[in-house]
Amino acid sequence: MLNPEVGTASAYSASRSAPARGGEALLLIESHNLLGGPAPVLQQLTPQEREAVLAHGRRKVLYRGQTLFSQGAAHEGIYLIESGRIRVFYTAPSGREITLAYWHAGNFVGGPEIFGPGPHLWSGIAATNAGVVLLPGKALRTLVVQFPRLAIGIIESLSFKGKCYSAMAQMLGTRSVTERLAHLLLHLADLYGVEDAEGVAIGTAFTHADLAHMVGATRQWITISLKRLQDQGVVICRKSRIVVRRPDVLQQMRGQGDSS
Repeated sequence: MLNPEVGTASAYSASRSAPARGGEALLLIESHNLLGGPAPVLQQLTPQEREAVLAHGRRKVLYRGQTLFSQGAAHEGIYLIESGRIRVFYTAPSGREITLAYWHAGNFVGGPEIFGPGPHLWSGIAATNAGVVLLPGKALRTLVVQFPRLAIGIIESLSFKGKCYSAMAQMLGTRSVTERLAHLLLHLADLYGVEDAEGVAIGTAFTHADLAHMVGATRQWITISLKRLQDQGVVICRKSRIVVRRPDVLQQMRGQGDSS
């Protein structure tokens, strides 16, 4: 079993994690056009506008594993991620979970509701120690009227999220679980890869349950599949890391996919 991340936020950043490049999001999608992630929500604002927007927010610090919002709970607003990584996921009536995405700094979570007051359609938890800013729905409604560039940033982010979740549904419906696992390992190596003497080490630890939730499989299936890949020399499963040795084999396993 892979070990989860531990330690403080600073220790995590310094010794446990290879940060995602360019604020990218971790998503189970094929389209290369979506892999870069959305532009930060506040990117188009002037420093004065950004300060005015954040003045309406409430900062929260979350420890790894702490719930940010829960599926079915009343919507308060959106959460701008300032640091760390937030996992959003849907829980079926059976209790089975499917991870929708891991969102990094610059993104927001808490949608698709923006102004409220509907219920959350999924849950969000801190995958690492994280810092967020809550922008309440009522205040946000006023802010998007006052600052059109904020409205554009939110619309572009919602558009990106819609494309991602649509692409994820397509992958879950058209790709086998083996293809999805191969794709995920390649994506993790690209997003968090650190050069290693034996290959490319995925520089952020994910448990077998984490991987299972991302590809729509069971933890037991992930454990068996990773052992098989290790026996074939495709990966090395260390105590808390996966090293990708044969990305060419994983490429073959995931098929051609959508290169658009």
